Amino acid sequence: MIQADPLSQTLSALADPTRRALLARLAQGEASVNELAEPFDITLQAVSRHLKVLEGAGLITRTRTAQWRPCKLAPEPLKALDGWLEHYRRFWDDSFDRMAAYLADLQKGHPDDRSN
Repeated sequence: MIQADPLSQTLSALADPTRRALLARLAQGEASVNELAEPFDITLQAVSRHLKVLEGAGLITRTRTAQWRPCKLAPEPLKALDGWLEHYRRFWDDSFDRMAAYLADLQKGHPDDRSN
């Protein structure tokens, strides 16, 4: 089986809205599988499968404290994704700056005369 690169694994894991909701909950602090499953109308097994995908992508970690197995957000893959997106963020910022400058030039060359 071909192993996907970390960015592809992150994007694949984030493609599902349930997994994104689980990460949003974990951003508030660690939680058990039961706590994470509470707001969803799906089985514990389905939540566990989602958590396994998140764990495989490195987005969460699970530890064991006696009978409690808390899940915790692991932000490193999200930082890597943010770094990858930064290139595109700069592209759009530059594009919008050029468009604003172009519109300003248009206004200077063609003043809006609404007083007549």
